[in-house]
Amino acid sequence: PARTPSRRRRLVRSTRFSTRFREADVKTLDGRDGMLVFEQDGYLWMLETGKSDPRRLTINVRGDFPWATSRWADVTRAVVNASIGPNGKRALFEARGEIFTVPVEKGDARNLTHSSGSADRSPVWSPDGQRIAWISDDGSGYRLMIGNADGLGAPRAISMGEARMAWSTAWSPDGNHIAFIDDHSRMRVITLASGRMVTVDTAGSATDRDAMRPMWSPDSRWIAYAKSYPNQFRRVVIWSLNDGTKRPITDALASAAEPVWDRNGKWLYFLASTDLGVQSGWADLSSQTRTSTSGVYVALLRANEQTPFTPESDEEAAARAAAPASASPPTPAPDTDTTKKAAGDSAGSRAPNVQIDFDRFDRRIIALPMPVRDYAQLIAGPAGSVFVAERVPNQPGTTLFKWDMSKRKSDLFVGGANRISVSRDGKKLMWQGGPPTQTWFVGGTDAPPKPGEGTLRVALGAQIDPAQEWKQIFDEAWRMERDFFYAPNLHGADWNAVRARYAPLVPHLKHRADLTYVLDMLGGELSVGHSFVGGGDNPTTDSSRVGALGADFVADGDKWRIARIFTSESWNPGLRAPLDAPGVKARAGDFLLEVNGMPVTTRDEPWKALDGTAEKQTVLRLSDRADGTGAWNVTVVPLRGEGQLRQRAWVEDNRRRVDSLSNGRLAYVWVPNTGRPGVTAFDRYYFAQQERKGAVIDERFNGGGLLDDYMVNIMLRKPVGGVTGYVPGAANLRLPASGLLGPKVLLTNELAGSGGDYFPWVFRQLGVGPLIGTRTWGGLVNAAVPYPLVDGGTITAPAQAVFGPDGAYIAEGEGVHPDIEVFYDAKASVQGRDPQLERAVAEALKLVQSNGVEAPKMPVNYPTKARRPIAQ
Repeated sequence: PARTPSRRRRLVRSTRFSTRFREADVKTLDGRDGMLVFEQDGYLWMLETGKSDPRRLTINVRGDFPWATSRWADVTRAVVNASIGPNGKRALFEARGEIFTVPVEKGDARNLTHSSGSADRSPVWSPDGQRIAWISDDGSGYRLMIGNADGLGAPRAISMGEARMAWSTAWSPDGNHIAFIDDHSRMRVITLASGRMVTVDTAGSATDRDAMRPMWSPDSRWIAYAKSYPNQFRRVVIWSLNDGTKRPITDALASAAEPVWDRNGKWLYFLASTDLGVQSGWADLSSQTRTSTSGVYVALLRANEQTPFTPESDEEAAARAAAPASASPPTPAPDTDTTKKAAGDSAGSRAPNVQIDFDRFDRRIIALPMPVRDYAQLIAGPAGSVFVAERVPNQPGTTLFKWDMSKRKSDLFVGGANRISVSRDGKKLMWQGGPPTQTWFVGGTDAPPKPGEGTLRVALGAQIDPAQEWKQIFDEAWRMERDFFYAPNLHGADWNAVRARYAPLVPHLKHRADLTYVLDMLGGELSVGHSFVGGGDNPTTDSSRVGALGADFVADGDKWRIARIFTSESWNPGLRAPLDAPGVKARAGDFLLEVNGMPVTTRDEPWKALDGTAEKQTVLRLSDRADGTGAWNVTVVPLRGEGQLRQRAWVEDNRRRVDSLSNGRLAYVWVPNTGRPGVTAFDRYYFAQQERKGAVIDERFNGGGLLDDYMVNIMLRKPVGGVTGYVPGAANLRLPASGLLGPKVLLTNELAGSGGDYFPWVFRQLGVGPLIGTRTWGGLVNAAVPYPLVDGGTITAPAQAVFGPDGAYIAEGEGVHPDIEVFYDAKASVQGRDPQLERAVAEALKLVQSNGVEAPKMPVNYPTKARRPIAQ
């Protein structure tokens, strides 16, 4: 009951517990006449009038926790793998850890697994379409499962031995074997009848796992695949099931990939590039600076096989006019369909006998007369044909061409195609259209589909039990860290003890965020920099719709005044500055009076009035006077976020500050990351200022990526000479002709990491210049994600570590220390100063003074070489 504070104090003090309870701790929460309920030391107590002992209350609260209840979910957009059935009647999908088949025309989708507690992955059709194989994990590790395509009956489980995961599963055409790539990038083959497993080959590099796909020959006696070799180029290899031998069939001077067998059993197609170059070093940043192309090739498997490109010649057929009785009958014209029949002679149900003559095999490799392009994939078509997928810049998906050997040409088949597969009989093609629709299509392989033709109705629903799914995810995440971490000793962690520590929490999870937290703690036990957890099936939440004007505001009386308008600066077509757009009358110093007619005052943040305006036309009322005199309206389109505008302003402010402090002698270059955007930023600023005497390279806040070789190699260039010019007043051309050849310093801070750790390390290792600032983040064991979790979430299992020439690991857990330590303190920031940048300018100017680079001197005298014979 409500009582005055003094009455409450008297009541509490009237008990024999008055010395235990401080008045400030006693809070009346609820009650009725004759009862007092209060809190003390984290417990609730009840005291009844007339009784001397309070009684501790026990309260149990039971929530519904709807996020943890079983539910039906649409998983159509969660498709990971897809393929068309052997006869093109049904399609096979993997989504949300379930295996589905979908009819092309009649019937309904069929869930074959119904298993929230298992992750079912990598499904593949049996050649006859009666069975499905997939790999499945119920928390104890993956096994190969084989079940009926109609979903009836219990599937058969086959051990995968020491293999802990499988990719690129491929069922042999005779139905007797399944090949796959395991977690150690080994190609394995299981004989289904006996369960016996053999190793075909082991990858040559970490990148082979996704590219080393096994391709069975039509007669199931051979497997073709592409593998990396020590020169980091791939070669096509053929393995024999009969004797276990493997032979590379392409040489080391081209990088070959994507082998596929023609259904006639006579030819093998593949892609090959002769200009791969620096792209072969996939971890190097220079791999982002070049593009490569491929040609399409066909290999004749038999030594006596005639080239499919025999010379053709049109000849006149015999005239049809009546011939004299004595004339001989005309000789029949050659059967021009012979080549076509030969190309399709394996179209019947009987598999061809594939014979391979390896002697002088390289002399029977022929380039198809197709242009050299950026091809991504080959898919076997009907006998005598192959589909070729090309990556086209600025186009989603790939453009698919069909090469027809009988026609000796390729034709455009379909554009914007992803996840392409062809039925075993070669008659049906399935693909997914590009965004935003993500629609699936099935069509014939004989002719290009008409627009909108062959739409496949895919509607996949699964019953999700979060408790079972979260347990499977936890178990798999624990094994993923164990199986893929770069150091077998797991940095000294007792991994079984780690499991015992966190597993008891799993039954109590009630939200995906709870699981994310547990997984984050699990990964943290490895004490590694790139320990990240993300994604997953989290409940949807509302997103911010507040519009951003790209401006700073300051309070001026009861009005908000524009202090600064951020612009797109120069040459930034991807940036938009709402208040700096042409025709918008707005300047720093103007007052924001209204937004869409709503008055704006300092009683609220200005963003309150801008709620709901992101990417929508919005009317602002501005004035250059606080009282609104002479106010005017402008229509703008606010941004969803202004981070890029502010970032560009920071970069340009730094550039102008360096220019001012150095009197125009130094360049400023910020490197935001060590990926393609970082290369773009470096190239833009570095070469545009290459006339400067030195440079401040700024990698603070570097987000990482690949390992830099490109920028450091560019910065190591030294003058070697020059070339004379003939333009009056123009300087001679120096050699090398591009690059800033003077001294450089590099700025670092604690928020530069990963590739941003390696960049300063190699900058100093190769002697480019000193490091200034603070120690970097310290993470050079990569952020590998072997495969996503079933609900789309991820956990990293860092699988590769960087080490130096002395055999020591670089930077991990330590960072790269600067040569000159300078802190960016809060006081300097408030004053508008950047102590790190200021020190970098001072040090760079010292180097310019003591170790500057001058342009090579032109020879003083021109040569005198002209000679004329002296007359005798």
